Amino acid sequence: MADEREFKDYYAVLGVDKTATQDQIKKAYRKLARKLHPDLNPDDPTAEGKFKELNEANEVLSDEENRQKYDRYGQYWKQAQEGRETQSYSSSPQGSEETEFSNYGGFQDFIDELLNQYARGEGQGKSSYGYNTSYGSPDIETDFDRGYRRSYRDYAAHPDTEAAFVLTMNEAFNGVTKELQLSGEEPFKVRIPAGAKSGSRIRVKGSGKTNPMTGQKGDLYLNIDIAPHPFFKLEEDSNLTCEIKLAPDEAVLGTEIDVPTPDGPVKLKIPAGVNSGQTLRLRQKGWKLPKSDRTDLLVKIKIVTPTSQELSASERASYEEIRSHRTFNPRADLENMTL
Repeated sequence: MADEREFKDYYAVLGVDKTATQDQIKKAYRKLARKLHPDLNPDDPTAEGKFKELNEANEVLSDEENRQKYDRYGQYWKQAQEGRETQSYSSSPQGSEETEFSNYGGFQDFIDELLNQYARGEGQGKSSYGYNTSYGSPDIETDFDRGYRRSYRDYAAHPDTEAAFVLTMNEAFNGVTKELQLSGEEPFKVRIPAGAKSGSRIRVKGSGKTNPMTGQKGDLYLNIDIAPHPFFKLEEDSNLTCEIKLAPDEAVLGTEIDVPTPDGPVKLKIPAGVNSGQTLRLRQKGWKLPKSDRTDLLVKIKIVTPTSQELSASERASYEEIRSHRTFNPRADLENMTL
């Protein structure tokens, strides 16, 4: 387990300011997650560590309660999250000095000393937890009591854990089993079903963090995001899209080409006279849906022209001959155009 004093600046990890909004934090995380995902950086031995640290930072800062504790307690925020945080505790009866956490080896050392003071009877009253207090009436609940009580209540009411999870498109399409480990917990495996999409929220029952008060594990909710693919794109309607380039002669005369799909290449007939920007459809070759259904793969056409350096002498001669005999005017609709 890492030393409690090894403080990590999660704002710096995400590259955001301390005043960043939740939306800014979310956008920064998604951008970095796609950049640092280990599967997209197979040659970088540090990618996995960076990605783990990024997830840890997002886990804390994307949760308002955790973020407040992190901002307040710094390196001791984890102990506060586990239900052992306190309100400001005065080291003198007048409450003029606040405890300096750096004087202790850890947050638990501070709590132990505090409880020992109560147990030794250094006061007149009894707190609601049975420890002696040193502050006046037994009917007055101390800052420690209130902080501890609220911490217990909040943790018991919110034992579940949220975690962002980035998949490659291949993993999301086919499904994958991943080993995960939450901070301070044992590693475990989780199965992501085929057909997950960005924005999907998967519940893993009993795999959240352990409530130190009850010993019970909460649930883990994985918020799925999919890393960009160099060829395929997944649309909100679950259709897959891709872009295919055609040479001018292929667009004019028509052709038949091989189009990559998740199942391998498929023949696609290109009709003569197809235009750049036109979309052709390969049915049932898109994304996986429940009950073994599939969406379509939408193939967007892009006509590309060779540069003069890429043309051979005979190709150039052929294009010049076409131009000299061409009757088609692509700008005929502009002849009578006025403002």
